[in-house]
Amino acid sequence: MSEPRVYVIDDDAAVRDSLALLLELRGLKPVAYAGAAQFLAECRPDWAGCVVLDLKMPGMDGLQLQAALAERSIALPIIFITGHGDVAHTRSALKAGAVDFIEKPIDDELLVATVQRALERAADERLRRAQAASVAERMQRLTGRERQVLGMVTEGKHNREIAAALGISPRTVEVYKSRMMEKLQVRRLPDLLKLVLGTQPPTS
Repeated sequence: MSEPRVYVIDDDAAVRDSLALLLELRGLKPVAYAGAAQFLAECRPDWAGCVVLDLKMPGMDGLQLQAALAERSIALPIIFITGHGDVAHTRSALKAGAVDFIEKPIDDELLVATVQRALERAADERLRRAQAASVAERMQRLTGRERQVLGMVTEGKHNREIAAALGISPRTVEVYKSRMMEKLQVRRLPDLLKLVLGTQPPTS
């Protein structure tokens, strides 16, 4: 996992340098880019941090970069900055998941506070993705029958109902549940339900 950075993208060298200096003085780790295409060419899915992105730039603009990152499933929170803000662009950026939209001249304190909020959001998202990947990996250990039992357990069915539906004994259902919970690394039924909440067992 890479170290969190603040990726500053602005075609105006003076703005770019002043923002990078401000962030560095506040203990953050900025990396500056003169254009969206250059950043996109280097950006990798494992990068951590957030993006401070100028809206209007020659070539690829900020909204186009936002869309390109989404297509590549690169989940870096974006803070847009612009001297040409309007309602339509603001709506488009925020609807696509931007953290905020800050107009130039930039208020230093507002920018730093927004960057810190974006970094917290990024850290939370990376944790959520890591947890989801861990659950998915454990789910893959289940046999087809164990997944059937899991599906019925999460629907609230009792052992006798599951046994009748699958043509097995209630005792066998208990065996499947025990193996299933061992593979998923949970000890209690409430923990099992919390683990799979919002997920679906992978299909065979």
